Amino acid sequence: MANKSKAVSLIGAPTDIGASVRGASMGPEALRVAGLPQALAARGLDVLDRGNLAGPINPWQGAKDGYRHLAEVLAWNRVVMQAELAELEAGRMPVLLGGDHCLGLGSISAVARHCREHSRKLRVFWLDAHSDFNTAEISPSGNIHGMPVACLCGLGPPELTGLSGRMPALTADEVRQIGIRSVDPKEKRLVHDVGLEIFDMRYIDEVGMRRVMEEALAGLDDNTHLHVSFDVDFLDPSIAPAVGTTVPGGPTYREAQLCMEMIADRGGVGSLDIMELNPALDEHNRTAVLVVDLVESLFGKSTLMRA
Repeated sequence: MANKSKAVSLIGAPTDIGASVRGASMGPEALRVAGLPQALAARGLDVLDRGNLAGPINPWQGAKDGYRHLAEVLAWNRVVMQAELAELEAGRMPVLLGGDHCLGLGSISAVARHCREHSRKLRVFWLDAHSDFNTAEISPSGNIHGMPVACLCGLGPPELTGLSGRMPALTADEVRQIGIRSVDPKEKRLVHDVGLEIFDMRYIDEVGMRRVMEEALAGLDDNTHLHVSFDVDFLDPSIAPAVGTTVPGGPTYREAQLCMEMIADRGGVGSLDIMELNPALDEHNRTAVLVVDLVESLFGKSTLMRA
């Protein structure tokens, strides 16, 4: 199903250019301090840390024509896309260390382009408290970290919607959103109208994480590239406080572990984003340590050997 490569490349993107709270720019280093490279190497992976990408500083300005920092967001996402394309073409699995979730635009644009060029199907798991399907017309803030899925699906400025070389980069049926529990009023109508498949927290409460993951994973085959875009605010803030946009009522530790373990059981991932970790809001880096633990499960760590 996924990229079977045992070669993993870590790519740091230290920016909070699309966010409403400063601090996610420190996320890549917090993940390194928490031992992410060593943890993946212990899973038998060939790990290369490519260091951090460079891009424009955060000017911390208000919205202009409905967007905050559009030029800077575009610059960062172009750099991310090129870095990820290089790793994919080399047969390595890119793991993007964010940074805020606007960077999912560049990451997923790269994967979408790679899949088109190699005649592979794509599925994106968007693990998040938010659906990130705002547009300039309906966004209450203009923060582009609330817009990447809409842009990937063709709703947004042409500079971003066409980043992959095709507009749209994705169709809504290629996306599965899991853990959603905060959607802006007008955004609710938009995700309904485009048919985005969302497994929100009410549905997880009703049927359980196991059934949710079975449904989300259904239909994957050996020609499907699975991209996981993991926003740390997917997790309940009681266990993961280090995000700028906490929303109560998220997955518990065990629910999150089951989510990751079932992805691993089904064949694993072809590419991964780790987004919105804000160590300025953490307690002795405990959120980063938890994230590393969950990523280990995504790469096959389990309590027992399982057939």
